[in-house]
Amino acid sequence: MSLVVLATGGTGGHIYPAVATARDLAARGHETLLLGQRGGMEERVAAEQGLAFEGVDAGKLARSGQGRPDPRELLRAGQGVLQARRVLARLRPSAVVGFGGFASLPGVLAAQSLGLPTVLHEQNARLGLTQRLAVGRARAVGTVYERVLGLDPARATLVGMPVREERLPRAEALSRLGLQDGPLTLFIMGGSQGSLFLNNSVPDTLQNILGQEGLLPEDTGGGLVNLDFTGQRGRAVQVLHSTGPRWLSEVGPRVRGLDWYKAAGYVDAVAAWSVADLAITRAGTSTLAEAAFHGVPLVMVPLPESSENHQYHNALAVQTAGAGRVVEQKSVPETLGQAVLECASAGTRASMSGAARQRAQPGAAGQFASLIERHLR
Repeated sequence: MSLVVLATGGTGGHIYPAVATARDLAARGHETLLLGQRGGMEERVAAEQGLAFEGVDAGKLARSGQGRPDPRELLRAGQGVLQARRVLARLRPSAVVGFGGFASLPGVLAAQSLGLPTVLHEQNARLGLTQRLAVGRARAVGTVYERVLGLDPARATLVGMPVREERLPRAEALSRLGLQDGPLTLFIMGGSQGSLFLNNSVPDTLQNILGQEGLLPEDTGGGLVNLDFTGQRGRAVQVLHSTGPRWLSEVGPRVRGLDWYKAAGYVDAVAAWSVADLAITRAGTSTLAEAAFHGVPLVMVPLPESSENHQYHNALAVQTAGAGRVVEQKSVPETLGQAVLECASAGTRASMSGAARQRAQPGAAGQFASLIERHLR
């Protein structure tokens, strides 16, 4: 039985594709282990998912105010590589897989220094800094896009974005989340750590358009559906807002008087996507892939500071496909409420949902696992 080490961490966008890949590899009879930042989100997720984990130091390679990497972060990264070398020398895995992001770098560089096979997964349309440092000695690179800027096309293998290909029956998911059956369910998710901007702007925007009772305005033209759920005119809405653990204490008091608005620091994402009728999100690749798998229409507010503005281009591709609407952060809140109202109509949601499913890449975890298997020592 082969051991495959998955080097990942930092954000859910890097961690959950590794979890999906680990599950597929385990189903094929391989042992798996996550290697990431000690005390990072990946350590918690590994424990929740029943995956083996080894933690090392990791340094972020973002540039400081002087335009150079912070020397302290470089030192942490170097320490992490030495620590990862000791772990890998003890385990002697058949391959080490890097999912990008600063927390994956120690494991990948350590593996290459020991002569172990490495395989990379690049989720963006431009090769990231961490991957650029490792790609020269990598055996293979799995990609989400057919062409990746900075990567020789001959070295790329299109596999798609591994996501947790799990759905729950709606009744079970609603019960898990403490939500009701009947109202239109709006999911707010700013990434695994939450989004301060969405946390600050979305509650007020939604209260402005839905009122104290949480009702979509009646559309006499037939676009919005009236329900008898509340006995009032307009369709009832319920909101599930994943704030990120650190922001819940700020968002919670602002929505406490709204029976239809539930804020939580962390939610069961599979359950949330299984019940969502519409979602307001950032535009990270992992978020967009999960929405596509579940056929959920999106109102996307791309993170302006994302490298190479890649979130905006990600979101634009979803909009072009007819699966969502882009709202630039600089135009919030003026256009966010209107976009939500437009996308909430039954006809628009049905059309967007179908377009979202067309964008899904089912079996991506399996395709990437097959690529990894071809390069095991």
